[in-house]
Amino acid sequence: MTVKVRSFAKINLGLHIGAKRADGFHELLTVYQTIGLHDVIRVSVERGNGIEIRCEDPRVPKDESNTCFRIVERAMDKLRARRRIVVEIAKRLPVQGGLGGASSNAVAAMLGLERALKKSLGREERLGIAAEVGSDLPLFLIGGTVLGVGRGEQVYPLEDSPVLHCVVVTPEIGVPTPKAFAEWDRRIALGPKPMAPSVPDAALKGRSPTLNSSTSKLTVDSVSDRINELSRGLSAWLSEAFLSQADSGAPVRGRAENPLLALVRAGIENDFEQVVFPEYPELREVKRALVRAGAKYASLSGSGSTLYGLFASRVDAVHAAARLTEQGWTAQATATLTRTQYWRRIFGR
Repeated sequence: MTVKVRSFAKINLGLHIGAKRADGFHELLTVYQTIGLHDVIRVSVERGNGIEIRCEDPRVPKDESNTCFRIVERAMDKLRARRRIVVEIAKRLPVQGGLGGASSNAVAAMLGLERALKKSLGREERLGIAAEVGSDLPLFLIGGTVLGVGRGEQVYPLEDSPVLHCVVVTPEIGVPTPKAFAEWDRRIALGPKPMAPSVPDAALKGRSPTLNSSTSKLTVDSVSDRINELSRGLSAWLSEAFLSQADSGAPVRGRAENPLLALVRAGIENDFEQVVFPEYPELREVKRALVRAGAKYASLSGSGSTLYGLFASRVDAVHAAARLTEQGWTAQATATLTRTQYWRRIFGR
């Protein structure tokens, strides 16, 4: 049996890098947002044993280092299943592009595996496996607008905002995340140490999920009203930061503005730009080009190299993508996905 799964991309609406932890990871604070661009994953269950990864893109590893291989291996163990699993990856998203392609592929492979085997993992089992394989895998088990803390693997669903149109530009550059973090650490060593990123107490009324090292499971607060409190608290905090612009003389926009635009106007930034732009000047120019094309906000996604711009309408986004393409950039117009849209389209035809 073969199951087809769409593997959607994400962008980061701000990314704050905090201090390096004892385990070698950094404390992070970000808002993930799923978007309509995607790869296609096909999971097949055959007689025999073993895991095979197939992909025509030579940059994608086919061995046990592939995130799809690693997550399928763990999921098969949890499901107590013994079959030969073939995962085919049709790449459309960039490799090392900051859109979470490899992480999304892995989660899609796990979901497809469950459906192909007609067996299901528990919610906490899925989250635990995802967090073990990679920091930004768990967000793809939620979709929509997601708060990420810890090393990025502690995730909370935020209230979905209306669909926002965007343009994604993917330069022919790969930015390895470990290299970007290493450069960040080098720069920090020469200056003041960063504070650990934090969300104000008003936003963090619910208990954060934590990874239990003895069970390798992500412990998630099952009380939905606490998650709702978190969402409302964070939204209130961001709104307060946004409205406080009035004190500095910046124009305060009406509440009718799309909340995501209000969020980015609050001054959130991607800290990776401080280390990636000096190393890859072309990426800084892409950000400028997006702004010139009419983006209300433009940013690097993750550690890059993909950049995105948020636009007021679909027409504006389509026109901007065409303009950027004429200038020689690889640009695509797309839109953010709400949580409902995300899950409806994953297995959709």
